[in-house]
Formats: sequence, structure tokens, C-alpha cells
Amino acid sequence: MNDNFDIAVIGLGVMGANMALNLAERGFSVAAFDINADRRSNIVERHQPLTAANLIAVGDLTELIKSLATPRRIVLSVPAGPIVDAICQDLMAAGLEAADIVVDTGNSQWRDSIARAESYTGKFNFFTCAISGGEVGARFGPSLMPSGDKAAWEWLKPMWQAMSAKVDPATGIEIARTQVDQPLPEGEPCAEYIGPIGSGHFVKMVHNGIEYADMQMIAEIVQFMRQILGMSAVEVGEIFTQWNKGKLQSYLIEITGNILKVVDETTGEPMVDVIMDQAGQKGTGNWTAREALELGVPANAIAESVFARCLSTQKAIRQIGAVKLSGPTISLEERSHWIEKLADALYCSKICSYAQGFELMSAAEKEHNWTLDYVAIAKIWRAGCVIRAHFLDDIAKAYQAEPELLNLMLAERFTNTLADSQMAWREVLAKAIMQGMPMPSISAAMSYYDCYREADSSASLIQAMRDYFGGHTYRRKDQDAETSYHLDWHFGSGEHIANH
Repeated sequence: MNDNFDIAVIGLGVMGANMALNLAERGFSVAAFDINADRRSNIVERHQPLTAANLIAVGDLTELIKSLATPRRIVLSVPAGPIVDAICQDLMAAGLEAADIVVDTGNSQWRDSIARAESYTGKFNFFTCAISGGEVGARFGPSLMPSGDKAAWEWLKPMWQAMSAKVDPATGIEIARTQVDQPLPEGEPCAEYIGPIGSGHFVKMVHNGIEYADMQMIAEIVQFMRQILGMSAVEVGEIFTQWNKGKLQSYLIEITGNILKVVDETTGEPMVDVIMDQAGQKGTGNWTAREALELGVPANAIAESVFARCLSTQKAIRQIGAVKLSGPTISLEERSHWIEKLADALYCSKICSYAQGFELMSAAEKEHNWTLDYVAIAKIWRAGCVIRAHFLDDIAKAYQAEPELLNLMLAERFTNTLADSQMAWREVLAKAIMQGMPMPSISAAMSYYDCYREADSSASLIQAMRDYFGGHTYRRKDQDAETSYHLDWHFGSGEHIANH
């Protein structure tokens, strides 16, 4: 057998098989393995002549190890959890060496990746690469967020950047490819080194948290159009198709327009209306909200989107509440007055949710001593991933202009947009509240914006209460910010310095 294959892929489910084919199509030689013999034979038989030239399936891990050039580069496309460690142990038993690189591409928790890298030090180089884009992205170009040893990245970089999604450098827009008979795109690759082990999966986690918020905000806008404006699903779908040609251009806006136009063959109703209104989740949005709480980052729009999914599962209780809990009488509004305002509300809310995501990454960077390149992160999210949007090109340019930007909302291009569009945003929320229609994530985004406009907030009263009942001290605006004070509120015996 040839002993100089470029790379191996272990796990030939949909994602793994598509990554193997993606790499092979770009001229890299790939050895593929799966414990399931049918999957091994399937990838070879179904994809001739590509597999004859660049891809083989091997029957065991020892054979896999022998087939690879050194240092060996091995991709794991398996479920997160114990199976990752089990395969790593099997690879070591099969002859893996210290210089070899094993890349976990599953949806692992970023702290688990750090622990794994530490446990395998000296045995092999454990690397991670978070992937976004689903099965189509894996086949035709995903967004890749690699992290780990920088030297290992240099060995992986040519392949990663070749198989990733590409962006037209002149426009910042994805060069789409969805069929094997289309030419391979050239452009800026959506794959760049993120940082030390774990940082790539942290960034992917934040991506997913933003994705939760994006999806929830879109759903809230659609609900407004249908409930308050009385628009049909198809009519709303047409609006989203138009929006996808402007400032809101994104993958999620595009697929929303497509979804709303689909009719159920059985009932003749819009497909979206026959789908149970219970949204599932795999946990990454939850992880993002938890990390925000741990790091003290006010990612309220992201958190509210997670809570909204939790509320969606309470179908039985909501059906009772719909009968027993009273609300206002809904009156239909003239749609022409609202369409542009809804676009502004969605765009402003989107700015805030992305600001929260980037603020969370900034806090993690400081906490874990990482060095994150926010220009690069915004750029690799422009294509291949679920939140891909032209808007991310604007974010990249904002960080290029101001590398030390404290918050995305403070970038001039976004500050001006928020100022110009805030009244439309407020009108949409006010109307929704008066009509009794919940907009939890968009409302949270507005609160985030308004809280950052407050130079003096209500928190002074909260701290006074904490000092009153618990002696937790406070600091004074007119004194040194590092000096803490305590007041004997009960007996009026005066203020004293609590500590320095």
C-alpha cells in the first residue's frame, strides 16, 4: 500500500465522508476509516473516479497509520465525548507517534479539548478544529475554526484553507458552490488559526450563541408580520427574499424566505404552520449563556434566545395559558408603514447580538490569556457557516479600523446606524407590546443598547441595598474608585472606610 497519503479521516458519517471527499476533490490524498464496513465501501463505490485517484478506504487503524506520510495528520469526525478518547487510545496502540497530529472536528466542549491536549502531551499532538456549515458546508466549503499548537497548524493550513468556503475579496460575499460539477472557487479562505487549544471551539460556541439569537429575532419579526400585519406566509417569504438583496443579506434570511414559501402537500397549508412550535437545541446556545454569566458579560439577547427555545417546549402549558391568560385585542396594522421599520429593528438587534458575542470573546481572551484576531474571526464567518452574512464584512472592517474597539456598537459605522434606526426599532417593540406579542430577543437587544447609553444607572441603589442588608460596602463617585465604604444605615452612625 502507498505509505504517503496526506491525511486520514476517521468517521464516515455525513460530515466525515463529505470532508474526505472535499479534501480529495482538492487534490489531497485521503485514507478513510470507519468501524462500519458498509460506510467504508460506500464512499469508494459511490464516488468514482474521484476515489480512484485520491481516496481509499482502509479496514483497520494499523493499516491507516501505515498509509500516512509523517507527521501523520488524522481527522476525527465522531460525536463529542468518550468516543474521542477511545479512538485516541486505539490510535496510540496502532502506532501513533509523538509528532503526529490528531484533529478533533466534533462539537466538543472547549474545556474538554484543553484537558485532552494536556493528557496527550508527549504522546501525540492533539489539535481541534470547530466546523460550521453542516453537511453541505463539509462537502463544498465550511467555515473552519482551528486551535492548538501553532506548528501543527502550519502542517494543516494548506489543506484547511483549500477545503474551506471562499469569499470574493472585492465584495466580501461568499463564492457559492453547491454541486460537484461546478468549478472550485478561488478567493479568501474561511479558515484561519484562532489560537491555543480550546479557543477555536470557544469561538464556535459563540458563533452558535449568535446563531440562536439570529434565528429567534428572525422568528419574532415573522410573527409580527403574520399576527399584526396579517400577512400570509408566502407574502412574508417574498419580503425576506427582497431583504436578502440588501443590508440584511445572510444565509438565515435566505432560507427563511425559502421556508415560508413551501406548502405542505397533505394539508395545503404553509409548511411552517404544520410544524410543531417546539424548537430543539443541542446545548451550544446554553453553553454560551453560561460562559457569559461566568465571565460577567451581559449577553442578554443571546440568553433570551435560549430561554425562548425553553419556553417553546412548554406547549401544553402555553395552550392552557392561551385560554386563561388575557391579553389585548389585536388590531391589524397597515403593512406598508411597518416593513422598513421591521428591517431596521432586525438589523439593529443583529448589531447588538453580535456585539454581545464579540464582547464575550474579548472577556475570554483576557481570562484565558489568548490572543484572538477579531478581524480574522469575522472574515472566516463570512461564508460556509450558518451565520454567514455580508454584515460580517462590515464587522471585519470595523475591527480593522479600530483594533482596540471596546464594543462593536461603538464602531462609527454601527453607531450611526443605531442612531438613525433606533426610533423604528422602538416603534416595532412598542407596537408588539401593545398588541401582546412577545419579542424577547429583540427586546433584550434594545435593553442592551439602552443600558450602554446610561452613564449613570440604577445600580447605585442596588449596591446601597446590598450594603444596607449585608454590609457589602460601596464606592463613591466623588472619591478614589478603589476605596470602599460602609454606612450604618440602621442607626445613622455615619460612613466609614471599609477597606482599601
